[in-house]
Order: sequence, then C-alpha cells, then structure tokens
Amino acid sequence: MPAETAAEELANEHVDHRFKALPPDAEGLTVGELAAQRRNLFTGGFTTPVLALSAESVEHNLALLETYSEQHGLAFAPHGKTSMSPQLFARQLQHGAWGITAAVPHQARVYRAHGIQRIFLANEVVDPVALRWLAGELDADPDFRCVCYVDSVRGVELMDQALAGAGRPLDVVVELGAGDGARTGARTDADCAAVADAVAATSTLRLVGVAGYEGEVPDATSDRVHAWVRRLTALAADFDKAGRFAEAEEIVVSAGGSAWFDAVADVFAEIPALSRPVLKLLRSGAYVSHDDGHYRHLTPFNRVPEEGALQPAFRLWAQVVSRPTEDQAFVNAGKRDAAYDLDLPEAQVVRDARTGATRAADGIAVTGLSDQHGWLRTGPEAELEVGDWVGLGLSHPCTSFDKWQLIPLVQSDGTVVDYIRTFF
Repeated sequence: MPAETAAEELANEHVDHRFKALPPDAEGLTVGELAAQRRNLFTGGFTTPVLALSAESVEHNLALLETYSEQHGLAFAPHGKTSMSPQLFARQLQHGAWGITAAVPHQARVYRAHGIQRIFLANEVVDPVALRWLAGELDADPDFRCVCYVDSVRGVELMDQALAGAGRPLDVVVELGAGDGARTGARTDADCAAVADAVAATSTLRLVGVAGYEGEVPDATSDRVHAWVRRLTALAADFDKAGRFAEAEEIVVSAGGSAWFDAVADVFAEIPALSRPVLKLLRSGAYVSHDDGHYRHLTPFNRVPEEGALQPAFRLWAQVVSRPTEDQAFVNAGKRDAAYDLDLPEAQVVRDARTGATRAADGIAVTGLSDQHGWLRTGPEAELEVGDWVGLGLSHPCTSFDKWQLIPLVQSDGTVVDYIRTFF
C-alpha cells in the first residue's frame, strides 16, 4: 500500500478515550469526520491541556528542507523517530524525501505497515528475530530497500547467522564513530576496514557505504564537526579505491542530525567522483516541528540565515487551575504532556478566559514541571487568573510527539484541519 494511501486510511479510526484532549462529544466519530467539522481549538469542545501543531509552520518547514536538500545536491531520509507519524512521513515523501530513517526495528515495522519503501536504519541490529523479520520483508517485496549500520566484526557474525537462507542480502553501511567517548561506531580506519572485510566474507550482507552521526562529536564546534565529516568522506573514498563497493549499485554516504547539517552539506559537496554514483543522504528529522528551545538555538539556519529559517510548530495550551499567591500560578500540564528532558516549556501567550483575547505572556515563566502541573512564576506585570489558557512553546520535539497519539493540526485562526496520528 502506498504511504499516502496508508496515511489517508488513518482517517477511518474512531475517536474515543484513547486520545487526550479531544472533544468528549466527538466520541464515536471517525477522525476524518471530526476533521471535516473544522472545529475551533478554543471553542470547539477541546479539553486542556491540548497540544496543537501549526499547519502553516509544518508546511513551511517541509518546503524549506526540500529546497535546502535540492540546492545542496542531497538526498533526504528524515529521521522518523521524531514524530512516528505516517501522515508526516507521507508529506515528507511528497516533498522529495528519498525515504525515512529509523532507529530501531520497531520503528521500521511501523514504517512498513504504512507503506514506506525505503528505510535507512541508523543503528546496529543484532537481534535475530528483528533480522529475520527484515529478511522476510525484503524477500516478500522486491521494491523494498533497507540500509542498516554495522560497526563490529562480532555484529556482522550475528547478522550473518540470523540472515542465513535469506533470498537477498541486506544492505549495510559501516558506521564511523564520532570520537572518543562518543556513541556507537567503529573508532579507527583499521576498525572500519575490519568490519568491511567481515561483511565481504558473507553472502547475507552487502556493503554499500559509510555513515555516522556528527551530533556526537565531543565538544562539537564547526571546525571539529567539519573535520569529522571529512574523515567520513575520506573513508568512503578509501573503501572505493580498495574495491570494497564492488557489489553496490551506488555508494551511500550518510550523516546529518538537526544541529550540524550545514557542515554535512559543506563537506558532502567536496566528495570526489567515485566508481559509482554517490547517494549523499541527509537524515535531519526534528525540522518538521522545530521547537522553542534546544534546536531553535542550534539550527544551522542561524549560522547561514540567507538560506531561510525554520518555524516552531508546537504550542501546548494549558489552563490556569490555581493562583495561590501573587507570584505563583499553576497550569494543568506537566511531564505527562510536555517535553521536559532538555529545556522547560516557555510561556508565550495568554488567552483570556473572560474575553477570548490573547496577549503576550509578560512576566510569566515556567519554573518546573510535576506529573500533571506546570509551575509558573509571575511578576507584577503578569495578567493571569484562574481559567485563563497559557500557550507554551516546547523544546525538543522528539519527546513531544511521543506523549500525544492524536494531535490537532491547527491553522493560525484556531481552525483544526486535521489530526496527526503517532505510533510510539
């Protein structure tokens, strides 16, 4: 089933108690029927807290990375773990994505269930059950392609054992570690060569390239990240010169998180002609929703502003439920609702419960999160009373999507035009 068709079928799911914040009177409607009603987020029966995704910002961000990839000669396989949303996958593919990146086999299963034909599995997989499932998918669908990391001889041995009898080999790329103290990946060129030799000795695996994650470079600076990406591209050239890609139709060179993809684009542009076409694969995923914290400060577009700017797309609306003192208030959204592993939410706007008017959240700051409460510090200039709604900007989108299974997609006037389904 094509990814676009699979995403459309999600509209047939029924609305019920599983989905936070949706109007109680929508019980029993399908998602498509509720979306067709074009309810207003503030007056249409939604309960608080409610997470909203900006329709305009999502479209802007999708178009911006499509243009960026095209201008820099990059293929794009955005990391799907950020959203785990088949609807957003389908839209990314519509905007030119080569495929979707996964981190673990479960994510790949979700992708396959929703029609994704190209998966870049940016992790080592040595689980025999998962590998046999992958082999089954490859055997059943000649148009399906999966590329997976390898970084050790022992890992190659385990993969080879699990894939014995598979109808076609699994494509793999050698992962180059980002440095001492970094995460996964072979640390030296000699280690990488040993892994490549181990792959060549199997019939179940096919070496097609090299990859890594520059976001793990210790004490990252632009110079250090550029230097590591050059190590990666030099490794690809050395492997090619040694004939290690003899079985590959194209050479995959992949990197690119959401913080340093400008460095990746710079260095990938320097890759010399190799014996086969080179697939320069960028994997940034957080761009879809962007954020109001971590990535707002780190995005490469801050360093190269002439290329555009991403727009934060999330806003969590919570209601003031307690105002015990002049300098303190509490809203009904906490750790169960808001991303909290990096930066605290940012109070941005207040919607007046009496008039429906909105104003800037002057003098209001989030100081902490309990399970179901947000702690607000209020200054003398703060206008805030029980019943008001507070719009919160969120940091780190990866841990926002995973707390909400059905997220209203909202236009700037408050009209809800769709609901984004997630699968974590």
